[in-house]
Amino acid sequence: MCNLLDPNVRKRRCAPAAPQNVQPLFALGRTLATPGALELLEKHGVGPACLLVRHQSGDWGDVCTDDAASNVLALAGGGRIFSVYRLLDAATLERMTEQERRRTPTAWCITEADRSSTTLLCPDEY
Repeated sequence: MCNLLDPNVRKRRCAPAAPQNVQPLFALGRTLATPGALELLEKHGVGPACLLVRHQSGDWGDVCTDDAASNVLALAGGGRIFSVYRLLDAATLERMTEQERRRTPTAWCITEADRSSTTLLCPDEY
């Protein structure tokens, strides 16, 4: 795991959908990323901080309706918060079927229920 507060972690561009000037909805705790997630983000030119900002501001990415509803409940009740980010541009994703979207490069972001930590990881690392 990599501590994302480490100054040696290179800064990358933000995804176009990264919100600006948005108030955080919850504490991230310690921010971590798996080596696989860092490699994937680097390959696609996406900065980890951009995904963390999206996650913390309530942009859950490409989660299903049930996961989105669980996230809203977790904001009030202290449960786990889960986001799914497809690492392709919005125009490309819009042309894809749901099955095709599931095969695209993807990063997950999970904040623990106690808000002690938030981890960026690849789905196969869960």
